[in-house]
Amino acid sequence: MSLCFFASDLHGSLSRYQTLFSIIEREQPEAVFLGGDLLPSHLISFASESDAFRRFVQEVLMRGFEEVRETLGAKYPQVFIILGNDDPRSVEGSLIEGENRHLWEYIPGRRVDFQHFPVYGYAFVPPTPFLLKDWEKYDVSRHVEPGCISPEDGWRSVPVDENRIKFTTIQADLDDLVGNENLSEAVLLFHTPPYKSTLDRAALDGKSVDGVPLDVHVGSIAVRRLIEKRQPLITLHGHIHESPRLTGVWKERIGRTWIFSAAHDGPELALVRFDLETPEQATRELI
Repeated sequence: MSLCFFASDLHGSLSRYQTLFSIIEREQPEAVFLGGDLLPSHLISFASESDAFRRFVQEVLMRGFEEVRETLGAKYPQVFIILGNDDPRSVEGSLIEGENRHLWEYIPGRRVDFQHFPVYGYAFVPPTPFLLKDWEKYDVSRHVEPGCISPEDGWRSVPVDENRIKFTTIQADLDDLVGNENLSEAVLLFHTPPYKSTLDRAALDGKSVDGVPLDVHVGSIAVRRLIEKRQPLITLHGHIHESPRLTGVWKERIGRTWIFSAAHDGPELALVRFDLETPEQATRELI
């Protein structure tokens, strides 16, 4: 039995982080997965001219996990981190510094291993109505839903080649990431949920833009296709805070794959506990 924790969308809440660190020390999981939107959202408008995000990584994430490691010693868990669409990419240097200190593994676009289970990380989401575009990308084609802003517009905290912005997609990225690997025992750590699932339901009922009704499902078609075709063991998701409240569901099964959400639109920490040997017994607690 290998206890794993999954949390996402903490958005810089000190109380959520304090709760997370405390429960890691108490329950001693073997792995912790953090699924993006980890940094304070209220700082986004200042991200291009301030090192506030980097200070947060250093003073909250690094210091918090260092204290956990001091407490747990050899029982310190393997920690996997990606960012989300509300997190500026300019903090990657600090996250790599944390990896170099062996506090976590920063895994967007990478494969690492936990025991004999391959773990893949992927942070990009389809276009949203928000302006920060560091972690947004066209999904399966150059399509933008009504009310959303193209990846070619908005702003970025780090420069990106224009051709990459225009012509790369989540679908192509995922094809490159997993290749022809057998995913039957793989864990995929995403920020976006799959399209038309119980995990991607946004509060858009009855809303329209220029007379065009908005789709209430806002997840990734590419992620959905990958799950349906390749059937990984478990996929982990966040991003759509209100979805568990609107649907009453935080986990679903697509074929053989269990998909879990740690998104939450309340003040509590939403903590998913699971074991890779028995994913059907996963639980979620608001703490």
